[in-house]
Amino acid sequence: MSKTKQMAKDSKKLRGFFRINITEDGKGVVGDSGWCENQLTNLGINQYLLNWLAGDTGSGKSVTHMALGTGGAPASNATALGGEVEVRAAVSTSIIASRTAQFTANFASSASFVTTTQSLSNVGLFNTSSGGTLFAGNTFASSSVASNQSINASYNIQLS
Repeated sequence: MSKTKQMAKDSKKLRGFFRINITEDGKGVVGDSGWCENQLTNLGINQYLLNWLAGDTGSGKSVTHMALGTGGAPASNATALGGEVEVRAAVSTSIIASRTAQFTANFASSASFVTTTQSLSNVGLFNTSSGGTLFAGNTFASSSVASNQSINASYNIQLS
């Protein structure tokens, strides 16, 4: 087998999946996006993965926050999330399986992440509570969320 064919056979793919649940006190889950695949951004790959692998820890970034928005899917060269709502949520991180990292966040109604009813349709992972660099994100079926509702979100990044 040629070296090129062997490299193609051994290649790995980085994929991500997310799930958004809307909850309301006394009612439980009132909306569920199901698992959706993500879009990695060019800067996300460079700054979150390649800089760390190359030992450039000064330029490398780590996912610390999740954002929700009302816009569309981020392009591969996107740096922000379209229609981002007022407040990002800090993420909890864990390794849930071989080659899979999970980021979870709670957008609590008490944190006023939305102040009026919004039609949410996208999600993204960032390295800061505001500004920063978008690592990955994508859209889901638009869901209306009111200021008395909360969001529980899970985002998995998997090397397969």
